[in-house]
Amino acid sequence: RRRLQRLGIPLRAPGVHPGLAAAADAALRADGVPAGPLAVTSGALDAIERILTARLRPGDAVAVEDPGWGSLLDLVPALGLRAVPVAVDDEGPAPEAVADALRDGARALIVTARAQNPTGAAVSSARAERLREILAEYPATLVVEDDHGHGIVDLPLHPLAGATAHWALVRSGAKALGPDLRVAHFTGDPTTVDRVSGRQRLGPGWVSHLLQEVVGELMGAATGAAASYGARRDALVVELAARGVPARGRSGMNVWVPVPEETSAVSRLLRAGYAVAPGARFRIDAPPGVRLTVSGLAPRE
Repeated sequence: RRRLQRLGIPLRAPGVHPGLAAAADAALRADGVPAGPLAVTSGALDAIERILTARLRPGDAVAVEDPGWGSLLDLVPALGLRAVPVAVDDEGPAPEAVADALRDGARALIVTARAQNPTGAAVSSARAERLREILAEYPATLVVEDDHGHGIVDLPLHPLAGATAHWALVRSGAKALGPDLRVAHFTGDPTTVDRVSGRQRLGPGWVSHLLQEVVGELMGAATGAAASYGARRDALVVELAARGVPARGRSGMNVWVPVPEETSAVSRLLRAGYAVAPGARFRIDAPPGVRLTVSGLAPRE
């Protein structure tokens, strides 16, 4: 107890470490995210789960990107919610698909702001404006933005935050700083953040302040990461195109390659010495594909 006190860590800690709060708030304001309270969770998926649980009931429909993050596609039905697939292109969720999902009763929309997994999509300014127009017709929709690409993407953020009454924007330190730093923070409308924080106090209480302090100190330290991932990703897309293979990869560390049949593509690449992820892990109704990750590739490869 005395050692913790000497380190400046209170025995009953508040939810958010002041250092992380200051760094996170400054970055959010710089990116045009509306001012709001802050909460900290054990990773982005933990944050999204708590936000959905705080706002939705079993049986509710949630609009999700297709193809999209496999862990999220597993989480939604695990919570008793119904996933409604929304097509996604290089600029983010397709407006017509979003409008259809909301018209059919989806109570929440989950959007990857940048570095979408697996396609590399990033929400453009024009796409954000169009989605805001659609969301204005459904003001009770819960909008959750996953900006895990913060720190590893050189494209600007075009947030949807504030387009509806209920919203949250989540950022994680895992991608930019290291996968073992299971610290994410999010902001949102006061009621949503308060619900999540209140429920969290009844369980884990708070995320380790030692981890929070590390993330707060290191935020912004991943200089050069975006350029490095971008160079490798762009080189791969260009070289594939030169060989007649279309591929998508606008941001982040992944490239999505449509294929006629996933199993044979994965096995043939594996025999050639390359491990890629089958697209079935990331799809609901989207056509087949494979995900290539460039983080382990040298530019010459």
